[in-house]
Amino acid sequence: MYARDILSRPVVTVRPQTPLREAIALLAERGFAALPVVDDGEHVVGMLSESDALAAESAHTGSTVEAAMTSPAEVVEPGTLTGVIAARMLALHLRSMPVVEAGVLVGIVARRDLLRALICDDASIESKVRARLDSYTGSRRQWTIAVADGRVSIRGRFADADEQRTVSALAMTVEGVEDAHTVPESPPAPGQAKAPPLSEWLQRKADETIG
Repeated sequence: MYARDILSRPVVTVRPQTPLREAIALLAERGFAALPVVDDGEHVVGMLSESDALAAESAHTGSTVEAAMTSPAEVVEPGTLTGVIAARMLALHLRSMPVVEAGVLVGIVARRDLLRALICDDASIESKVRARLDSYTGSRRQWTIAVADGRVSIRGRFADADEQRTVSALAMTVEGVEDAHTVPESPPAPGQAKAPPLSEWLQRKADETIG
């Protein structure tokens, strides 16, 4: 899972010239741990945290955000893995990190976003993939589904290559799936009935529903 999958937006921001008291009010009213500081082009130029605000007020260092903010800001890109983000947050004692693309702010990841991502674990993904496939095949297939770190492996018998592609595509529609592939088993023994292609089965079910 990546930053793009869990980031929050739109993002509440302040400018370097924003009065410090106004920024502190935003922190207090919205319950934010920090606010990204952006310029007129929405480029992140710093972060104003609760600690920054308290230190500035205590030292009377200035009346604007620019005088109190931490710069440069620690940022991540949309393709940064959530595990990397979590490690950086813990190492740097951060509670949130802006997500930027070409330097422009596109979202923010807070610790609560990372915690929500943990809920979507492999067992949950497996259950959702199985339900998604069952809804399309009526549980007629006896596929074995394995999930590791968001990567799904579907093992069993498939009617043809088209069905393998369809099954992989269906699995990829489940939130939290980063990759999906099929592992076909040996074809039925001679004389054993062969299951019809998925497309044919779906068409038959549609005809039955209409009829």
